[in-house]
Amino acid sequence: MHEQLYTVEEVADRLAVHPETVRRWLRDGRLLGYKLGGGAAAAYRIPESAVAKFLATLGDQPPP
Repeated sequence: MHEQLYTVEEVADRLAVHPETVRRWLRDGRLLGYKLGGGAAAAYRIPESAVAKFLATLGDQPPP
C-alpha cells in the first residue's frame, strides 16, 4: 500500500499557512518531505505520516 503524498501547496492549504512557511519547515527539518529535482525548480512531496507527526508535535510546543 502506498502512502498519500502532498505538495507544499496542499499542506499549506490544510494547515492554513503560506506555502513559504511549509518550505521553511522542510528546510529547517521540522517537517519531513522529499525534494524532487534541484535548483529553483525543485519540488517537495510530503507524506501523510509526516504531516500527522508534525501536527502532533505542535501540541508539545510552548506558547509564543
